[in-house]
Amino acid sequence: MMAKSVTALFLVALLAAAMPTVVRAEDEMDVVAETAAPTADNAGGATGTDGTDADVADREAEGMSIDGMSASEYKTLKDSAENHQFQAEVSRMMKLIINSLYTNKEIFLRELISNASDALDKVRFLSVQNKDYLGDTTELEIKIHVDKEKKVLHITDTGIGMSKIDLVKHLGTIAKSGTSDFLSAFETGSADTSNLIGQFGVGFYSAFLVADTVVVTSKHNDDKQHIWESDAESFSIMEDDREDEQLGRGTRISLYLKEEAQDFLETKTIKNLITKYSEFINFDIYLYTSKIIEVEAEEEEEEEDAEADTEAADTEDETAEDDEEDGDAEEEEEETAKMVEKTVWDWEIINANKPIWTRGQKDVSDEEYNKFYAAFTSNEGKEPLAKMHFTAEGEVTFRSILFVPHEAPNNMYGDYGKKRNNIKMYVRRVFITDDFEDMMPKYLSFITGVVDSDDLPLNVSRETLQQHKLLKVIKKKLVRKALEMLKKMEPDTYKKFFQEFGTSIKLGLIEDYANRTRLSKLLRFQSSNDQVELTSLEEYVERMKGKQQSIFFAAGTSRDEVEKLPFVEQLLKRGMEVLYLVEPVDEYTIQNLPEFDGKKFQNVAKEGLEFGDETKAEKEAQEGLETEFEPLTKYLGENLGEVIDKAVISSRLDTSPCALVANTYGWSGNMERIMKAQAYAKADDSGNKFYEDQKKILELNPRHPVVKTLLQRVKDEEAKDEDEKAEFKDTTIDLASILIDTARLRSGYALKDQVAFSGRIEKMLRMSMGVSLDAEVEAEPEYAPDAPEDDAEEDGEDEDEEEAEAEAEADEPAGKEEL
Repeated sequence: MMAKSVTALFLVALLAAAMPTVVRAEDEMDVVAETAAPTADNAGGATGTDGTDADVADREAEGMSIDGMSASEYKTLKDSAENHQFQAEVSRMMKLIINSLYTNKEIFLRELISNASDALDKVRFLSVQNKDYLGDTTELEIKIHVDKEKKVLHITDTGIGMSKIDLVKHLGTIAKSGTSDFLSAFETGSADTSNLIGQFGVGFYSAFLVADTVVVTSKHNDDKQHIWESDAESFSIMEDDREDEQLGRGTRISLYLKEEAQDFLETKTIKNLITKYSEFINFDIYLYTSKIIEVEAEEEEEEEDAEADTEAADTEDETAEDDEEDGDAEEEEEETAKMVEKTVWDWEIINANKPIWTRGQKDVSDEEYNKFYAAFTSNEGKEPLAKMHFTAEGEVTFRSILFVPHEAPNNMYGDYGKKRNNIKMYVRRVFITDDFEDMMPKYLSFITGVVDSDDLPLNVSRETLQQHKLLKVIKKKLVRKALEMLKKMEPDTYKKFFQEFGTSIKLGLIEDYANRTRLSKLLRFQSSNDQVELTSLEEYVERMKGKQQSIFFAAGTSRDEVEKLPFVEQLLKRGMEVLYLVEPVDEYTIQNLPEFDGKKFQNVAKEGLEFGDETKAEKEAQEGLETEFEPLTKYLGENLGEVIDKAVISSRLDTSPCALVANTYGWSGNMERIMKAQAYAKADDSGNKFYEDQKKILELNPRHPVVKTLLQRVKDEEAKDEDEKAEFKDTTIDLASILIDTARLRSGYALKDQVAFSGRIEKMLRMSMGVSLDAEVEAEPEYAPDAPEDDAEEDGEDEDEEEAEAEAEADEPAGKEEL
């Protein structure tokens, strides 16, 4: 017995602690009587909008009426009401809500629906303990009704309801210790608003954001029905003994909206808000809405003229006679019956989509996931490339479903960094916001999905939630799960994904240092190993030669260009694989990844290239070539030191005569091109100029005939007489300069002095064609100038005058003779 008593007391205490701290709204059994059509059922709320200005004036003159009562009935009930003053902390709380806590008035509906859902949860829990607790009100639902005529919004639920004591306790006071101190701290700016919710419920008071007067009608199983009314200054409670207005159980909130809140009297607006904030509430949410249907004109007339039944009966005989005489004609009339439009009102369920993330992954089919994705992203008929459904536990517990979209958004990388609201945050299935600055890092902004946590505060502003400490934990886990989802994709699916979002993964390796290792395994590049398929770094490492120590890569604008670079000649000849970085972001990416699986990356366009498979004989031969060509390398370093850092004998070239190689920290030709093409690059930027002005290393191919001939000219120069030596040297330097310029172009760099390059090419052409270097361009002949246009016009006028005078003189003698 004692154990049962303790258990019972514990349940009572538990339920008392869980009693709703905010007001709920009830079922269709609570009728709000309204005078204008269309009328609703007994879910409380709006009728139509018909009415005259005179009617409105009469009602205003009679005074205020609530919940279907006339003004006189309301006055009688009001006289018997108990009047109360709000607890000081409540008044301060309402000022805080209106002025500080909520920045968006539309959240009032979210708060009230959430409270209704809590009330329904509580009554459902009690019904499990006591099957008879629900009584006659068995449907657990929320109904919302808009009364445009009276400017009232009704929210009704069939939840646990509130007794008279509950109404005073929960709506008139805040029974929490330390509340006054907290409010004082908040007003001075020293309080943490993230702790506000959980200390006391304030969601109900958001109703005063949009309403001048709030009326709460509530019925608890253990008490009679009562009405609570407030204008935010004080409140009154009265017993409601109207037999035809009994709720049965639950709560109805009636909001008498302010003038500036009249937008919330539009059914479409309310519907959109329910869909936005409360679409995934566990209980059905109904909205009293209208729709237009087509009916036959006769049916419409019968409904509108029901009082004319007697007259219709008198004409039945005549109609029957006409039917007998003109049966065929009437059949034609029936077939072509006139259709008219008719407006009908009914309850429409708004939250038909249920929160599948609350179920186990094994309990949700692929079809359900696809339907949810299509509805969630407004991509009807589309399927996501991948999905991840999981529950995270630990410091914070939350459930989530993440999707990889079927394709990349338009201009995704043109607007890279622009905030995309693809992750929706829910708290206990109530939408809070999708306006986060970095719920997902920029490179994963294409990921869409939902996050639902019971550990976060519900009714606080987005700005407050943004700083919540648990949110940082959620963000970290979301990134890990998103990368895990990408890693688990099937090869064919991942190939399609990388075509759409591959650049994002590469950008992520630049931006997200913490996840660099995970991201490196998701990279794909073109390779000399395959003309079509991309390769991963793991696959590259598996194919590396036995003694190869580095991952070789070359960068350019296209595969065709990279394959023809002089740097890759010897590598390809040795059968070593080279990664082709052909996208602008590729070289940036590799620079932020110094090694993979213990293998360092080697840009083949920079110094320090080692194949790893060189034999001892090969190394000795290379040393011999360096000694043999030392006169040439020394000569070029002395005479062309302004354009090159040094000249060396190369081991990376096969068919090209030479190449320009960057030092370890310099720009490759591809990187130089990218940096100069930056739209926001600053002219003469000191940082860029440092890299741009670094001299390159000239590597010579000792087996190439041009290089051998150039070595011979350097040797022959020493044997020339002083008169011939200067001219011979100039020619040698010009030849070497042309060789360097062509190497600059082949290596991907831009010519710094295009005019000088053109002059040297012209000089070589003159020499090869036997044209003297002193031969000048033939002078352009001088041509006689044209006569001025003004003089030509004057000459023409003079000629015309002379002709006229000549004609006049010829006619004059004849005239005299006639006279």
